[in-house]
Amino acid sequence: MNSIIVVPGPTMSPAAQIRLAPGQTLRFGREPLRRTGTGTRTGTGTRTGTGTRTGIGIGTGTGIGGSSFGPHALYVPHAGVSRSAGEITATATYWSLSNFSRSATYVVENPEGAGEHIKIAPGRLDAPVPFEFARLVLPAGSQLLTLDVWAPRHDYADRDDPGGADGEPEGEPTALPFPLDRSSRYFLVLTALCEPRLRGAPHAPLPTVEQVVDRLNPSWPAANRAAVQWNIDYLAVKLRLKPGPETVDPGPRLVGKKETLVSLALRFDLVRESDLAALPAAPTGTAR
Repeated sequence: MNSIIVVPGPTMSPAAQIRLAPGQTLRFGREPLRRTGTGTRTGTGTRTGTGTRTGIGIGTGTGIGGSSFGPHALYVPHAGVSRSAGEITATATYWSLSNFSRSATYVVENPEGAGEHIKIAPGRLDAPVPFEFARLVLPAGSQLLTLDVWAPRHDYADRDDPGGADGEPEGEPTALPFPLDRSSRYFLVLTALCEPRLRGAPHAPLPTVEQVVDRLNPSWPAANRAAVQWNIDYLAVKLRLKPGPETVDPGPRLVGKKETLVSLALRFDLVRESDLAALPAAPTGTAR
């Protein structure tokens, strides 16, 4: 539990895994780090025994073909990667990332978050990463190199605790910000719209209305283009993206309605991967 595992590239063998205990660090870059007897580690980005850091690595923009050198360092043999590119630090419940590059922004993706990611700017030190499973993406010339990181499982407050996360042991319950009925047709339509990105393709194009009809027909035989479009319009009103029909001012025309709905749903976890179980089984031979 109290460790993180770093895998250098999506196709590396288990032997290539590097395990870090809380407080341990992993330097990664194009050149090995030189260790001195005084505890000072030198490279183009250095950490001294006094805790001072200087990150002066030079970086530029699909797996890493590297091998480890030493217990807490990873060699990334690519001309587009800084000599000392960065550092990963393990803690008990999360990990942090330092970017020693002068110019390259690193991206940390949540492969299970349908596009959720954070950006680590050049020179940023000890940026906390909140994902249990993450993919660190390093721009390197014409390639995007990756490191996969498994961190400790997150802890959560007990929802049954009367003094729980809401801090409201008594009185009226907190109103839900996005009240959705998961057994409704409109939620099934929203789930079908979110499906491609929930299945691990965060930049996948959204299905068309006709594709949603085909996807839902096995469990909703009456589904047609008009019915699906009505539910999309209803979702836009229910999620307060546009005013309801009872208002005098209909507001500006909502451009990119499906994209806005899916973005909102995934950003606030209104639709989760577990909700995909409510969709009909995918046709045999169809990859989803």
